[in-house]
Amino acid sequence: MSDFFTFFQLGFQHITDVNGYDHILFVVALCAIFRLKDLKKVAYLVTAFTIGHSLTLALATLQLITYSTKFIEFLIPITIFFTCIINLFHKSAERSSQKEQSSSLRYPMAMIFGLIHGMGFSNYLRSLLGKEESIWQPLLSFNLGLEVGQLLIVAASLLLSSLMLDLLNVKKHDWNLILSSAVAGISLTLIFSAEFLKA
Repeated sequence: MSDFFTFFQLGFQHITDVNGYDHILFVVALCAIFRLKDLKKVAYLVTAFTIGHSLTLALATLQLITYSTKFIEFLIPITIFFTCIINLFHKSAERSSQKEQSSSLRYPMAMIFGLIHGMGFSNYLRSLLGKEESIWQPLLSFNLGLEVGQLLIVAASLLLSSLMLDLLNVKKHDWNLILSSAVAGISLTLIFSAEFLKA
């Protein structure tokens, strides 16, 4: 049980670590157009992302797929930037009587981008495993830790949006514009400072 908790804690810390904030930025970008009342839509979106990153996390940790680490570290901020650009074209409903529909393309996009993020997670997990004989339990517990951390980021993001929209009366369109533009700007910095471009 202690090994399970150790890898669970490492997974949780990895996704919530502010020093490795690229994954946090992606989850924030995914949630930028939503508020607390959209929890069901967000759950579907995060599940799509989870399916994607769980798949490549397992495959890469088991060394069934190989890839360039520098290239993946370059692709991750691109997924963040692209998500923000899609957010900027989202038409928000400002009144509760208005119906708002997010593009159905967001769900396959989240899963595809999850595949890329899973390879990023696997780099860290492989460095932790060392000479572990069986990697299934560490893989499972690490992934569960990632999920709990991810849900915490989702909750914080939605609570912040609800605070801005419902208590401070910021327009939903304006909040999406502010948040998505800020995250896009940070992701551009990460893209242009990537080691892949310096190779």
